[in-house]
Amino acid sequence: MQDIKQTTHTINSLNDLALLSNYSLMDTLNSDPNAKANGIDHSPRQVFSGHYVPVNPTPIEAPIYIAHSKSFFEELGISEALATSEDFMQMFCGDTSQLREPLRRVGWATGYALSIYGTEYYEQCPFGTGNGYGDGRAISILEAVINGKRWEMQLKGGGRTPYCRGADGRAVLRSSIREFLAQEHMHALGVPSSRSLTLYTSKTEKVKRPWFRNDSYSRDPEVMIEEDVAITTRVAPSFLRVGQLELFGRRARKNEHPNAMRELEMILLHLIDREYSDVIDTNLTIPEKVVLLAREFRSRLTSLVANWIRVGYTQGNFNADNCAAGGFTLDYGPFGFIDMFDPKYQPWTGGGVHFSFLNQPQAAERNFGMFCKALQPLLHSHENELALLGEIKDGFSKVMQDKMMQMWASKLGLQTFDANLFNELIKLMIETSVDYTLFFRELSNVPDDISALTKSFYGDSKYDEKILKSWSEWLQVWKSLINVTTLESREKLSQEMKLINPKYTLREWFLVPAYKEAAKGDYRLIKELQEVMTNPYAEQSCEREEKYYREKPSEFFKIAGISHISCSS
Repeated sequence: MQDIKQTTHTINSLNDLALLSNYSLMDTLNSDPNAKANGIDHSPRQVFSGHYVPVNPTPIEAPIYIAHSKSFFEELGISEALATSEDFMQMFCGDTSQLREPLRRVGWATGYALSIYGTEYYEQCPFGTGNGYGDGRAISILEAVINGKRWEMQLKGGGRTPYCRGADGRAVLRSSIREFLAQEHMHALGVPSSRSLTLYTSKTEKVKRPWFRNDSYSRDPEVMIEEDVAITTRVAPSFLRVGQLELFGRRARKNEHPNAMRELEMILLHLIDREYSDVIDTNLTIPEKVVLLAREFRSRLTSLVANWIRVGYTQGNFNADNCAAGGFTLDYGPFGFIDMFDPKYQPWTGGGVHFSFLNQPQAAERNFGMFCKALQPLLHSHENELALLGEIKDGFSKVMQDKMMQMWASKLGLQTFDANLFNELIKLMIETSVDYTLFFRELSNVPDDISALTKSFYGDSKYDEKILKSWSEWLQVWKSLINVTTLESREKLSQEMKLINPKYTLREWFLVPAYKEAAKGDYRLIKELQEVMTNPYAEQSCEREEKYYREKPSEFFKIAGISHISCSS
């Protein structure tokens, strides 16, 4: 891969962006040998080898600008005017037919394997072989080195690919708004994540999706509804997933084709180059690199999941193909931010307890196990490194536990984790039906008594004398542990805790009105949520606090499409 050069030029035009293009994946990895050079490859088929399939996106009809990430544009040095310029919109709405070199008219899609909670699956592939599972509607169209950092730009909803499994390759406005807002919210929360660049919809193009009737309690979709299509551009240093390594690891393990082991080695080196070049020396041997990569990924993944729980986020569908090998949050499908605390909170009806809120550390461990299994063929004759890889894998739960204890201590403003205090807290939070975000934010004010904490209690718990007595006793123990003795020390601790415990999180009942209004052509709520959710730790206006810092209304509980969703579309 070429050396990354620092640049600080403002990007005022598509031509300026073109000069920063650098297509490392297509230039250093293998293309599917059966691919079509022109990228017209939009029907389901098996892909037996190669790291990617060249495929051109399908542009949406009559595109309309909705939003762009102001903070990310500023970070990249892109002029905001570019978001609504004709040629920029054309490209990021999927029409690459007029692009000029050094930009490329053909994008790429990648295959990956599927494992769910540590079990390999093949039948979700339409051919039952695992050779047809991958990016069905996500097409990368650009790699660029901007201000010394490499970014890959990918269209979500950019049309069909050979991995589309017969679907239409589109994303609907509803799910696109969710993903666009969630990525930038997570970044603002300090949680590693893919980023959002732009969001466009179509004036005329619609698709049908299964959904729920209004005010339904159903767990399964009941009707087909017609929805506007949209494309959101998500951006990351790479979109390499554990599932990709799995695919090449399976092929190497089974010796599925003569080049299988070499392709596994190539994807490993490409991952290191894209995501870990700052911590893994290029001069090391392959076995040494595997061991260092596993240790570093373990550190990133455990930190990521601890951060998810810190802010109340549930991935919902944490398969290995939704687990970024770079250790950041990827693929905002059936995600959700928790309202009432429940260790088994799961926003996706198809997800199960194994992907629920407080089971995410165990789900991450299963994904890490598949990551290690994928790399094992590269250590076939290296017993020492194979043993080290096994030790790293076996040590995941201990590292995860340590990260979780550090996280809980920080949320509680403690120097060290106190198991008794924590266990009593979890018990009380469940018994009382506590709002997760509100409780920890109110605790961050270091209250004198529990009156402020009752703001986070759902139902009649705030009037239950027995529960209130238990909370008062817990608060006294907590105050003895934080050992705040002066007004100055109290204010200092409060400020520190407020940087750990957000005031605002992107709850589903905030999103529903935004995408319903957007379907009518009104994007004001999207822009308001952008402003609120990209400043999640800040004290905002009284009007916004009243609107967004409150408990979930009782009428929204158990309502389909608000309390739970069945698909991401």
